[in-house]
Amino acid sequence: MKEFLDIYQLSGCFANLPEDEMVYLSKHKTQVKYYKGEMLFKQGAFAPHVLFVNEGHVLAYLQIGRIKQLNLRILIQGDLMAFSSLFENQTHVYSAVALSDVTLCMIEKEALKEILLRNPDVALKIMERNCAEENRYLHIINNISYKQMRGKLAAALLYLSQEKFRNENIYEMLTRKHIADFAGITVESTVKFLKEFEAEGLIVLHGKDITISNEQTLQMIYKKG
Repeated sequence: MKEFLDIYQLSGCFANLPEDEMVYLSKHKTQVKYYKGEMLFKQGAFAPHVLFVNEGHVLAYLQIGRIKQLNLRILIQGDLMAFSSLFENQTHVYSAVALSDVTLCMIEKEALKEILLRNPDVALKIMERNCAEENRYLHIINNISYKQMRGKLAAALLYLSQEKFRNENIYEMLTRKHIADFAGITVESTVKFLKEFEAEGLIVLHGKDITISNEQTLQMIYKKG
């Protein structure tokens, strides 16, 4: 039990939750282990639980047709998935796959509702996270609709290189196709523009790893599209 309490305390959403309510939450969850590459849930499938990432890295994506997908975000320890199913969406609105070995806590929705009703501060923190996610999705729509390919790739690199991922070895888990699907462009274009960015001194490529060396210029490319 202590293991789960410690993990909940790591999450900004549950950090100030009283211990007795953490115990209550832990009693209404199921821990599930997934291995790298396993599908966690599929877009359109019934969503019976809210999912808490206990350990590992998860890729959330939209499936578009048979073979095309658009990567939305990477979730790490302390992140929640399928939270919208708590209220209106009874099915998953996106798919998720394990980028590494993953441990999830599947939380009963009614138990989580009870926690939120008792603790407005926790509810507010989760709302703040959801607003940040909504902004992320709006940026994706804007990038796909209006930006040229260099701007789309710059946006993807800036997202994947943000501070929360810097100690996660994210690029070691990603293929060039993953990056292409974050940018919404082809793999061939991704490889081409990565080489261009490196030649321009904007990034450093080392195997699968990508390090931004000129963030200001990359931000300018992203903003101008």
